[in-house]
Amino acid sequence: MSNNNNLEILKEQVVNVIKTIYDPEIPVNIWELGLIYDIQITENNEVVVLMTLTAPNCPEAEGLPAEVEENIKMIPEVKNAKVLLTFDPPWDKSRLSDLARFELGLY
Repeated sequence: MSNNNNLEILKEQVVNVIKTIYDPEIPVNIWELGLIYDIQITENNEVVVLMTLTAPNCPEAEGLPAEVEENIKMIPEVKNAKVLLTFDPPWDKSRLSDLARFELGLY
């Protein structure tokens, strides 16, 4: 199996882990909310996630990124994980997936 293929499989595992993490104020996981802007995986299986929060003053500003980081680190193949928080561009409802829109009654 090629390294590219391994990285794609690992990225899929990372996304699956992210889908188990929910915003404490909204009953939708953070992937479907569109809070994850980017996932990069190095050849050494180090994961860097660029994410945002629904609002800069979100009470989970400290907790949610740390939870994402710790959960990704639990994937056996991951050597390390780092979450970078950004508010540029700011999150808005257009980032919601169709599933999130349905769950929130915004369809």
